[in-house]
Amino acid sequence: MYIASKEQERLQTSDNQKKMEYNEVNRLSRLTAILTQFQAKRVVTASELSQKFQVSKRTIYRDIKALEKAGVPILTEEGKGYTLMEGYRIPPVMFTEKQANALILAEQLVLKNKDASFVKDYSEAIDKIKSILRYNLKDKANLLANRTQFNEVLEQERNSNNLSDLQNALTNYNLVRMQYINKEGGTTNRLIEPFAIVNSENWYLIAWCRLRKEFRFFRLDRIQKMEVLSENFKPHNLTLQEYFDQYH
Repeated sequence: MYIASKEQERLQTSDNQKKMEYNEVNRLSRLTAILTQFQAKRVVTASELSQKFQVSKRTIYRDIKALEKAGVPILTEEGKGYTLMEGYRIPPVMFTEKQANALILAEQLVLKNKDASFVKDYSEAIDKIKSILRYNLKDKANLLANRTQFNEVLEQERNSNNLSDLQNALTNYNLVRMQYINKEGGTTNRLIEPFAIVNSENWYLIAWCRLRKEFRFFRLDRIQKMEVLSENFKPHNLTLQEYFDQYH
């Protein structure tokens, strides 16, 4: 009886130790993932992290304190959330702006894939890539991700050479001058303010047209000539969803 009791106690102790070890490994993994989130985005909220890692806000607060004790310079932006001190990490790999844009575009394509595990793995990889971008590129990458939409992914022939330049113009708020052929075959010269890029059987640019004085859809394969100007336009304080709600 005594021996059995001792054995049960030993097994219970062993189980508790394993549980503690598992929880510690789990916590270390979460701390690493939280740090990646801080490096991937300029500002992160406790609610956002709590939802992402399926833990309480109190746990997130403890995790942030642990990171601070480890020497990670986390700053609190009143009413916004947490941010890493500028220049905390020197990126080991440098992407050009167009390379970063290409990765974001690929992410939007992958997010339409029906294999959940594939999407999860790719999204985590993109988070790690974003974490090593300089702050200004990170902001532009996040802007582009929020302004790019796919309704359907089809195998298409390459029908435009302007996508990369338009992405760049969109995130840098550069005016674009172009020669455009409409569906009737007529050619007009347009001065536009790029707003968003969508895909629905064809690539489309949503832009404010200074000629028509309204937002217009432009098919990329109908752009005959195009020039990204150095002149900037005032950013449109509008999300893509707000645009669709307001104009459609």
